[in-house]
Amino acid sequence: MEDKTLMNSRTDSTLEEPYRSLKHDFQLLQAEVEELRAREARLNQELEKLRAREAELKEEVIRSQNRAEMIEGYNELMIEMLSKRKEWLLVIDMNTKEILYCNKKKQEGLVASEVCTACKKRLPFHGEILKWNSEEQYKVWEMTGEADTYYRITSFPIEWKEHDSYVHIIVDITDEKRAAHTLTSKAYHDPGTGIKNRLFFEEYMEMVLREEQNTTLCYLDLDGLKYVNDKYGHLEGDIYIQNFVELIKTNFRSEDTFARIGGDEFCLVLSGSIGELIERKMAEILRDFQTGDYAEYQCSFSYGVVDIDGADNHLSYDEILQKADEIMYECKRRNKEKYPQLVR
Repeated sequence: MEDKTLMNSRTDSTLEEPYRSLKHDFQLLQAEVEELRAREARLNQELEKLRAREAELKEEVIRSQNRAEMIEGYNELMIEMLSKRKEWLLVIDMNTKEILYCNKKKQEGLVASEVCTACKKRLPFHGEILKWNSEEQYKVWEMTGEADTYYRITSFPIEWKEHDSYVHIIVDITDEKRAAHTLTSKAYHDPGTGIKNRLFFEEYMEMVLREEQNTTLCYLDLDGLKYVNDKYGHLEGDIYIQNFVELIKTNFRSEDTFARIGGDEFCLVLSGSIGELIERKMAEILRDFQTGDYAEYQCSFSYGVVDIDGADNHLSYDEILQKADEIMYECKRRNKEKYPQLVR
């Protein structure tokens, strides 16, 4: 190896000057060629990346076009579905609050910066809709219109004809609300007298005890209902019940809770621990009912009054009723002594 190196060295030294310069230039040229080849390889790599990116951009353009077509198709489908329905469809620009579409307004382009006259009249809460701005993706809310009308509004963001927008679908639910109210009313009212029923009373008492309210409960039993039914008929028995109910309602406030919990059993619930006052009041009402000219037969009822002392109360619902029932039977015993034929 050393001999070969020495030989090359000697050869270079023996070359004439022009040849040595040529060899040096050749070596520089060879280095530049290698550099060009390396640069070409790098350019080829960059070119491949650009081609790949170009393909990705083409795919993105296609996806964007497809998405735009899908959105446009969705918008057209929504318009087609709702244009002939009773619901309102309002599309409002998220930023400018311009109305981009209203299915109650038959015209192209922007409707107006304001709600049209028809919508203003039917939808007095239109200002709330225009101002609505939420990060929620979907919301269902309710508003009250004119003349005790009710509307359910479904709102969500959407892209509408290249506008970031909110869609509000407004449905008149007045009939639904009234039907629900009617069902609730029927569920909680006694059909024979129109006052609250046992279901309402039990739920109300659960709330009273849960919230530890100071309350007075009066348990009432209409005396002699079976006697009246048997002797005068059930129609007269219904009149007897109604006369009693009207008498109690007349003597107490409408906000007091009066419920029928059985055929001839009733409960009256009043705010505050006012048992002594209610005892005196009931004694007066009982005298009026017994001596009044209500029917050709003797009228009477028995009662038991219990104070429920809010946070200091330790009785359950059943125990309160049992206590009131026991007090009521003391009253019934006195009534039986006075009217033995009626109270059995």
